[in-house]
Amino acid sequence: MVVKIVTDSLSDITSDIAEELGITVVPLTVTFGHESFLDRVTMTTDEFYHRLAHDANWPKTTQPSPGDFVNIYNKLAKETDEILVITLSSKLSGTYESALNAKSAIEKKCRINVIDSLMVAMGLGLIVIATAKASQSGANLDELTDLVHQAMSRSHMIAYFDTLKYLAKGGRIGKAKGFLGSALSFKPILTMKDGVPAQRTRVRSLGAGMDYLYNFVASFPRIEELAVEHATTPDEADKLVERLNSLYPKERIYRSTISPVLGTYGGPGAMAITVLEAKGN
Repeated sequence: MVVKIVTDSLSDITSDIAEELGITVVPLTVTFGHESFLDRVTMTTDEFYHRLAHDANWPKTTQPSPGDFVNIYNKLAKETDEILVITLSSKLSGTYESALNAKSAIEKKCRINVIDSLMVAMGLGLIVIATAKASQSGANLDELTDLVHQAMSRSHMIAYFDTLKYLAKGGRIGKAKGFLGSALSFKPILTMKDGVPAQRTRVRSLGAGMDYLYNFVASFPRIEELAVEHATTPDEADKLVERLNSLYPKERIYRSTISPVLGTYGGPGAMAITVLEAKGN
């Protein structure tokens, strides 16, 4: 039987990719006042940013419950005897704990491994995609578990932010606190370190930020997978993809939008790029 792959919506994997590779995506929840929406299911990214700009309520986010994962496990256990779950960083969300706690409800029916990726967005997404491809090629649960741990060290994500106020207000500033006192004219570029956002550099403009993202990709001699995602600037993402074509075939670059739950902390104008470094570099 093929190992079933499960992740959460903060992987930023699109529905098309999930369907093609047989990936089950468990949504987190974003709430405005008394209204709750499932990430990418009952609220799109465009709808979220419109609401973010016009709603007086500051959005809040909630991880899936253990019960949500139990329902997924029970469904998939009818189709396979092995499930691999790869979640966003446990230091940013309780999703990993929910997925882990749900195992005991169906352990006798199916073998389940749950891995904390220590990543988010397509930093997680590219790991999941590589794992799903290996699963379709016949890799077993132990082999896929090893693959994930190896891929975690090869997944490199950086993100350009128009502002850090959303990260700060949402309490997800991590190791990037040093940027909070920066002049407003600077735009921060962050990475993930030890499962939390960490400062990498700062630039003066969007153009300089895009130059930095391009040069980041250019620094890798061999690339297995590449992803570009944006919050509210698809045109800028298009320009970056065209530019990256000189380094990596643009038709192979994964494109995505930053999910509503991530948008709660990243805000409008954010862009991210992830390189899954090829083995042997």
